Amino acid sequence: MKQFQYRLETVLDYKTQVLDNLKTEHAVIIQNVNRKQEEIRGLHRELAGFEQDFDRAKAEGSSIEHYRLFDMCIGRMEEIIDEEKERLKVLRRQEEEKKQQVITAKVDTSKFEKLKEKKLKEYQKAAAKADETFIEEFVSGNALRVRHQHRG
Repeated sequence: MKQFQYRLETVLDYKTQVLDNLKTEHAVIIQNVNRKQEEIRGLHRELAGFEQDFDRAKAEGSSIEHYRLFDMCIGRMEEIIDEEKERLKVLRRQEEEKKQQVITAKVDTSKFEKLKEKKLKEYQKAAAKADETFIEEFVSGNALRVRHQHRG
């Protein structure tokens, strides 16, 4: 019997390649989300530093211009944080979309993998049956030859 060949192997290879590419793209987006989260944490730390400096300036007493400067810095930092949070939302949406694409591709790929496994099992059963038949024919053929030799 000839060696097992899966007719859809090229399709399976293509589907696997697509899945691998999507997984890589998903990983990149996750890295971007993590970086953006870390950036926002850093901005919050920076904001907390401004607020502490402002509290210190208030306790020590300072000029109105100094207070206004702190107020402007704190206000601007809050705006920047809000903008970065919006960018983070966009990244999270991209990550969710890519995750769904990965899931869809995984389901698609696994269909072809399961079909391949099924075809391989069928092939193995057929091969075992062919081997069995060959052995039976070989044994019965030998038995006939032996009987013919003893009669003749």
